Amino acid sequence: MKSPFLQSVCEFMYSRHYSKRTVDTYIYWIKMFIIYTNKKHPADMGDEEVERFLTYLANERKLAVKSQATALNAVVFLYRQYIKKPLRENLSFNRSKVSPKLPVVLTKDETIRLFQHLPPNLSLPIKLMYGSGLRVTEMLRLRVQDIDFDYYAVFVWQGKGNKNRKVTLAKELVPLIRNQIAIADKYFEKDISNPSFSGVWLPNALAKKYPAASKQLGWQFLFPSSKLSVDPSSSLIRRHHLDETTIRRAIKRAAREAQISKAVSCHTLRHSFATHLLEAGADIRTVQEQLGHSDIRTTQIYTHVLNNGANGVISPLSRLL
Repeated sequence: MKSPFLQSVCEFMYSRHYSKRTVDTYIYWIKMFIIYTNKKHPADMGDEEVERFLTYLANERKLAVKSQATALNAVVFLYRQYIKKPLRENLSFNRSKVSPKLPVVLTKDETIRLFQHLPPNLSLPIKLMYGSGLRVTEMLRLRVQDIDFDYYAVFVWQGKGNKNRKVTLAKELVPLIRNQIAIADKYFEKDISNPSFSGVWLPNALAKKYPAASKQLGWQFLFPSSKLSVDPSSSLIRRHHLDETTIRRAIKRAAREAQISKAVSCHTLRHSFATHLLEAGADIRTVQEQLGHSDIRTTQIYTHVLNNGANGVISPLSRLL
């Protein structure tokens, strides 16, 4: 990061224990805001420039509602927390009205073909995303102790919206997960003997409550990175989890090799999990709980791709033919 200003904002966020994902996202939008305003310093700007920027995102960039909201959160944080010059609460700007996209869902045959083209070392985490309906970040943040082999369940802590939930675990993945824990254990034994190793990263509250936990196997990431790295929030040497980009690229490549024409992403596996559960006769409330949706209406979007047609409607052409 070349900009001293952005680097300073980045360090400010890390010092307040923001996650790397949040830091990267906010820096992206703050940088875009600065570029949009011809690189004027944010301290010399305020409400009017922010309003024009947000309107530009809606009118010119045609951003989705959630993306515009994220950009707003980023600049609000910048002015309220960093510059200490809060924006007014009733900002006037054009709000995005782009309709949300319908979910891309794989058929069962396409899912099998996708799995057949996955690299062996990434097959388990990707199958786990589909088999348990996990977001990619939820899968990557799993710790060794988050797997319940007795009840075939996976514990998801502080998922989207800081919600905790318990999801199903496919029995067929149990041997692979046990082997993955053995791999994580080997990395852990190697790390413990390294005097530079400062333990795995833990949320600030947990780190204070359980000071010894960072050097216990149960708290290590289930899918650890192959290399140690410097924790940007503390400059300590730790072993993080696999990089999200690695998973995304593997899925894109597998979809291409499997000749699947749909726009397949990590989230496609979660969409497919929900749709396939409904196809199998699962109650929509059960699916809602598995996905961690607060509102049942969010879950109902998956009913449009069920095999019995568009929400159960049979085309009149089918009746004629």
